[in-house]
Amino acid sequence: MLALAVDAAPAAARSGAREPSPYPALAPAFTLTHAQLARERARAHAAAAARKHSRRRRKPKLTGNPARALLAYEAMQTRYYLRGSGLYAGEPFSYLWPFSQAMAATISLANVPQLAKTAARDLSARIVGLNEYLDTNNSGQPEGTFTSELPAFDGSVAPPAGPGGPKYYDDNDWVGIELVRLYKLTHRATILGSAEGIMAFEMAGWSTNPALGCPGGIPFSNTIENTQRNTVTTAPAAELALQLYGVTGNVEYLQFAQKAYEWVRGCLLLPSGLYGDHVGQRGVVEPATWSYNQGTMIGAGALLYQATGNSGYLYEARQTAAAAQAYFTPQRLFAENPFFPAVYFRNLMYLDSITHDPPGKAIAQAYVDYAWQNLRLSGNLFVAGTPASAQLLYQAVVVQLYAMLSSSPSTYF
Repeated sequence: MLALAVDAAPAAARSGAREPSPYPALAPAFTLTHAQLARERARAHAAAAARKHSRRRRKPKLTGNPARALLAYEAMQTRYYLRGSGLYAGEPFSYLWPFSQAMAATISLANVPQLAKTAARDLSARIVGLNEYLDTNNSGQPEGTFTSELPAFDGSVAPPAGPGGPKYYDDNDWVGIELVRLYKLTHRATILGSAEGIMAFEMAGWSTNPALGCPGGIPFSNTIENTQRNTVTTAPAAELALQLYGVTGNVEYLQFAQKAYEWVRGCLLLPSGLYGDHVGQRGVVEPATWSYNQGTMIGAGALLYQATGNSGYLYEARQTAAAAQAYFTPQRLFAENPFFPAVYFRNLMYLDSITHDPPGKAIAQAYVDYAWQNLRLSGNLFVAGTPASAQLLYQAVVVQLYAMLSSSPSTYF
């Protein structure tokens, strides 16, 4: 079986020099060997043994946000992680969406100075688990019929361990964003290559059908019948492209990010200053306004400003942030899936780190502290929804928010 894996950090990366990516743009860039996956499994087992041994030692004294991030993370691992598999519990395994956020939680924890060593032990386990979703062709029955057969990650664990099925462009965006963050922590070239492979999948997914209303954009999934194009697929793809541009200097990534960002503004920006959810086959905009759609366009604008120096992007990001803060009351935020506000807060805090405005951090702190006081069960498990339930996705959100409030916004992308 082919496997996503990472190799040892190259000497240039260990010394601090930037090694150019060996993977061309617009081409699948997954480096897949049995030996590399075996090394990651060995690292994960060694980390598990070290963690078991370390429980006998006195833990570092933590308070405030770092302490709560660690408690929520330990509860996530205890309740949902399937030891020895790299995967999290679901039916029987979690979908890629919650897995990607457990991965994001681990990487966010690894960026907290007081918790870096603790979380770093689990990074290899996340890579091993992610490999189980990798589908190198997505071809034919029983999975379905698809528009793209490029390597990327299925929404469910891929065959033979799982059913596979559609590849969701937003799910792959989230994974790609985290892989670039992981590359910045580890400097392993194959992690960067995997992120570039996802970017190739996203760029190839760009709609080129001129008969569609408001042509362009990235569809929700690679199912053959899909014609809607979404803010949540296109704006995070712009963010991923800008991350990769910052690491590789490949101007094709910057050009794609600009195209994706301008398409969302041109097709999905509402008179309210907020962004609608998607545009359909006939060009009709679904006007539902979710916080994560505003967040990803805030982040894309901020990243474009940093990449180009064009203050127009920063102005637009601040306009979106102002409209979002006026609309998204605490009541509206708590009515959403907690993942949506988490994306919004992450991007708002990233913008604030550039503009030196304070509101993003205060809003995120108030949100997660309310959850800590009112939505936490025994064992530090968190609930949300109607009826309220505990889920991996919700738990991962709490970890991420407390970890991001404990770390520099420069580590968010």
